[in-house]
Amino acid sequence: MDTQPSQHDDASTAGGLRTDTLVDSVFILLGLTAVQRVIGFVRAVLFCRWLEPEELGRWDMAFGFLVLAAPLAVLAVPGTFGRYLERFRQQGQLRAFLRRTTAACAATALPAVLLIYFGRRWFSQLIYGTPDRTDLVVLLAVSLCAVVAYNFTIELFTALRNVRLTAGLQMANSLLFAAVGIFLLLNRQCSASSVIVAYAAACLLTTTGALWWARCAWRTLPPAGNRLGHGQLWSKLAPFAGWILLINLLTNLFEIADRYMIVHFYPGTAAETIAQVGNYHSSRIVPLLLVSIAAMLGTMITPHLSYRWEAGQRGEVCTQLRLFLKLLATGLTAAGVAVMFAAPLLFGVAFKGKFSDGLLVLPWTLTYCIWFGISMVAQTYLWCAERARLASVALLIGLGVNVGLNLLLLPRMGLLGAVLATTAANFVALVLILSFNRMLGFHVDRGLWVVLAAPLSLCAGPSVAALLLLLIVMQAAAGELLLSAEEKRRLVEGWRHYRQRFWNLRLRRSVAEG
Repeated sequence: MDTQPSQHDDASTAGGLRTDTLVDSVFILLGLTAVQRVIGFVRAVLFCRWLEPEELGRWDMAFGFLVLAAPLAVLAVPGTFGRYLERFRQQGQLRAFLRRTTAACAATALPAVLLIYFGRRWFSQLIYGTPDRTDLVVLLAVSLCAVVAYNFTIELFTALRNVRLTAGLQMANSLLFAAVGIFLLLNRQCSASSVIVAYAAACLLTTTGALWWARCAWRTLPPAGNRLGHGQLWSKLAPFAGWILLINLLTNLFEIADRYMIVHFYPGTAAETIAQVGNYHSSRIVPLLLVSIAAMLGTMITPHLSYRWEAGQRGEVCTQLRLFLKLLATGLTAAGVAVMFAAPLLFGVAFKGKFSDGLLVLPWTLTYCIWFGISMVAQTYLWCAERARLASVALLIGLGVNVGLNLLLLPRMGLLGAVLATTAANFVALVLILSFNRMLGFHVDRGLWVVLAAPLSLCAGPSVAALLLLLIVMQAAAGELLLSAEEKRRLVEGWRHYRQRFWNLRLRRSVAEG
């Protein structure tokens, strides 16, 4: 008997809620993600061009706070949808599942919003280092509602495997944020408040469109089946949500800790401090684009590694991941070299020369963002081995390193000290993840260590980094220090395979046109 699910089954429309096939999902995700990244990059460049460093810093802190607060406000309940929604859907309990999780999120988000509103002077001190920006905190309290609702809908439609709709919503959100933000900055005022309002409006409008579609689909759902008890629901969701909440908290704190350290420990006035956050933001625009590329590639490679792992081919998992990490590190370093060569044009022309300190720390920002992206891919081995908690341990230790070094370096070296502390923290986290991988059977050879160290060359200037990268490529082609004979064989076979596919595609097109 054939037990494999058919493509038709995978793309079913059970209960009127359409799902997409895996192949459709990959192509949709790749296409729209690429467009989204372009839109996001252009938007970020324009914001840097129009906003003064102080206002850009205030927007950076506002966005970081929303990212940190949104999962806390709902106790990460929507994060459980991907794991458990399908189970309750197949049991005919989807209506009850959605009603109760929606009510739970509303019941926890409302007190969080009220807490921020009534504690606005304290939150202003926490976020901006001064109690005087309560106007921005009020905007953040209102915006949190929109962000929570948007995140809820994205998690919901992702769990329903409606990749087409999910990607469309994310694209719409990015476009609306850019359009409304540009309109407000040009016609209202060039301030952080305009950007916060634009982001909240984009989330609200996107969610409204999603709810209209969900309302139509809700009517087609079958009547409730077995009664869903509260104990039956929350005994499953609560422990899983707790782990997701912890992972989200550690990840977000690891990502934003340096800016909070700048706000509270930078040796200067509140205006000077927040301006340095703006400089820091300008230095992270392109590096974060590299992180997003690494994250997307990590998401794509994980199912393939998981398949090999479950098939008992753990040696193959090690070989594939090690080769992928080498190629990823080399590719990201090459992208970093290109960014360094283009940096004077970006900061001098596009940013109007307003962020000189951002240009100064750019090499270190590139270095640690490359390491962070590699870490996100390297930890897929821990996911395959079902030891994902060890990645949280690495983040926790890295967070401690970040805070400790910031306390030491920030008062003495200013923004550069904060970036050096973050660079050291990311290096520690990467080394720990690779060490945990080794404990579980992953072999880290000398070639991998060499390419992982290569991003440091960016701090010596683009010419030195380009020369080192050239030497690495030449050694990889001629010797076996960086790439083994087996790894070279795999690369050659892969190249031949895709070249043949390309020629076959051209041949079929020629025949069709002839």
